[in-house]
Amino acid sequence: MSVAIETRDLRKAWGAAVAVDGISFTAPAGEFTVLLGPSGCGKSTTLRLIAGLEEATDGAVLIDGADVTRRPPNDRQISMVFQSYALFPHLNVAENILFGLKVRRVPAAERAERLARVAGLLGLERLLDRRPSQISGGQQQRVALGRAIIAEKPICLMDEPLSNLDAKLRHEMRVELKALQRKLGITMVYVTHDQVEAIAMADRIIVLNGGRIEQNADPRTLYDKPASTFVARFIGTPPMNILDLAPGDGGWCIAGDRTAIAPPHAALPDRVQLGVRPEDIALADAGGVPATVEQVEYLGADLLVDCRIAGQPLVARVATRHPVAAGERVNLIWPAEHQHLFDAATGARIEAAPGFPNPTVTSRSAGP
Repeated sequence: MSVAIETRDLRKAWGAAVAVDGISFTAPAGEFTVLLGPSGCGKSTTLRLIAGLEEATDGAVLIDGADVTRRPPNDRQISMVFQSYALFPHLNVAENILFGLKVRRVPAAERAERLARVAGLLGLERLLDRRPSQISGGQQQRVALGRAIIAEKPICLMDEPLSNLDAKLRHEMRVELKALQRKLGITMVYVTHDQVEAIAMADRIIVLNGGRIEQNADPRTLYDKPASTFVARFIGTPPMNILDLAPGDGGWCIAGDRTAIAPPHAALPDRVQLGVRPEDIALADAGGVPATVEQVEYLGADLLVDCRIAGQPLVARVATRHPVAAGERVNLIWPAEHQHLFDAATGARIEAAPGFPNPTVTSRSAGP
């Protein structure tokens, strides 16, 4: 049976250094929740506070509605998978998986039954007699996961468990982890700095920055409606373009350019920024916003086109069939519904903004 996790105004400080600064969130029972953010944002510290490996300075951790803030880790209904896997090199796969059960003196018959079930679940049946040095990195990750699963706890905490794997294995393990979490119905809290991992696996993503929550939402909401410029640039590959706007004769324009892309609006703050994702930008034969191409990066199916609009950098992701070269002058267009406004002073999203008319007239013809 899965259980929910809740943090209330959770804070962790070492003297003047604050790692977690009063964060509150709920990881719903049976869901895959990801703590996402750059190095030093407080995500691993938050996970360790939930696990009881760090003592909270202030605030509370609740598991299944009970306050466990001062309880030891073994009294929190959790299992944990670390980045390093932490396997015993002198023990074989079976012994590594069973280690915790032996310490807790689980009867031998029950241990054997659980081991067979977990090994079958993770595809480790043929590796049980091997030592960690005799198996691959992906297999070692499965062993560490098996050691957590065999404990049969309703909560599993994971601290960047895939970061030591190559790209192909990371993709495979993302698929397996999500499928495993759904099959077992456990509550999983997963820490990563990789937004691709987060979007691929999470039911809910909590984006952290400087020890605080920037946004707590499902992956689609984070992508479609980022709450701040930080989230806008952290979610998406390449990141969202953020451009300074300035008032012009016909309305708001990209600073330094005269093309009006939004009508005047008294409710907007003095300094406004426009956000538009590279994949939402297209090339036009006429109209749109003029830009100069600085560099073109070939990615196979796509091109990343680095441009400048009145000195401000912008990246467009377009199909390879569109001919474009460095030094070329191009016209850029994007749908009005895919534009985002932010307060330049605070970085916060502006929701009550006027509808931006599409600054385009015609799309550019595809090349050969």
